[in-house]
Amino acid sequence: MRYEKADNLLQLALEMQAARGGLSLKDIEDKFGIGRRTAMRMRDAVLRNFPQCEEVETDERIKRWRIPSGTLDRLIIFTADELAALESAIRLLDRDNREDEAANLSTLSGKLRALLRPDVARKVEPDLEAMLEAEGLAMRPGPRPRIKVFVVEDLREAITACRKVKIRYKNRHTKRTAERLVHPYGFLHGHRNYLVGWHENPKANKVALFALPNVEEVEILAETFVRDPGFDLAGFAARSFGLFQEEPYSVAWRFAPEAAEDAADFVFHPTQTMEKQPDGSLIVRFIAGGDLEMAWHLYCWGDKVEVLEPAKLAEMVNESRVAWGALP
Repeated sequence: MRYEKADNLLQLALEMQAARGGLSLKDIEDKFGIGRRTAMRMRDAVLRNFPQCEEVETDERIKRWRIPSGTLDRLIIFTADELAALESAIRLLDRDNREDEAANLSTLSGKLRALLRPDVARKVEPDLEAMLEAEGLAMRPGPRPRIKVFVVEDLREAITACRKVKIRYKNRHTKRTAERLVHPYGFLHGHRNYLVGWHENPKANKVALFALPNVEEVEILAETFVRDPGFDLAGFAARSFGLFQEEPYSVAWRFAPEAAEDAADFVFHPTQTMEKQPDGSLIVRFIAGGDLEMAWHLYCWGDKVEVLEPAKLAEMVNESRVAWGALP
C-alpha cells in the first residue's frame, strides 16, 4: 500500500472518531475528493482494521459510521506543518485587526502544544521555529478599519445564543447615530468587516450589512429569534463580487494577451469561467453583483482589461483605464 493511502486511511479513522454523528459515504467522498467505489473501499478498510467502528443509528436513510471516542487518542499527534499553519492564521488575523479571533486561536495553539508528549515536542519545536521564520506576511496596502473587540465579542455571543441585539449604529453618509434592532446571523470579512443580520424594522425587514467600525455599542436582549432556515451566509456572500450586495448579473471581462497569463492565475469569483481566445486574450465570465467594487479592482489592471458586459460597468471602467507599468 502506498504511504499516501495509509495516511488517508488513518485520517479517515481519526475523522470517524471526531464526528460524533458519524460519517456517511458521501462525507468520505467530499472530504477526500474521491468517487463512491473508492469511498466504499476506504470505509471497508477502516472497518477491518478498527473493529470498534460502529454504525450510527439515525432517523435518516443514510448509513453513518463512527469510531468511539478515545479509541485513537494515542495516534493523534500535531506536526510542525499543522502548528505553523495555525500560527500563520493567527498572524493574518492580527494583521487584519481581528484581535478577538487571533486571541482565540492563540489560546488553542497553546492548548495543542500542551498536549504534545515531551519527546514529540522536542522534535517539533525546532522545525516549527524554522518554518515560522520562513513565513513572511506582506502588509495589506491601504488603511485597515479599526474594530472594537468588545463589539465583536458581544455580537458573537448573541449569534451563538440566537438573541436579538440593539445596536447604536452610525450611518457613514449622514454621520447620524441611531438604534437598530437586529437578528445577528454572522460576519463577512473583506476590505471592510460587516455584521450580517436581519434588520427588524417596518421599513426594512430584510437581511442587511452593518459595518463593524460603525457599530458603537451592542445591547444583547433577552428576546430570542428564529434564524431564517432559507438563509445561507456563503450563498449570500457569493451573490456579490465583494461585500456590497446587489442583484447578480452576467459579467464579462477581456484581458489583453500580455495580461492573460497573469489573469488566469486569479480566482475573481467562485462562478467564473475562462475562455482563451485565438489572439491570446482571455475572457472571464461570472455572475455577481457589486459593480463599484469591480470597478475598484479593475482599475489596478489599467488598459490591460476591457469590460464587455454589463454596459453600466463598461461605462464606469473603459474610459478611465491607465497604462500602468506593472500588473497586479
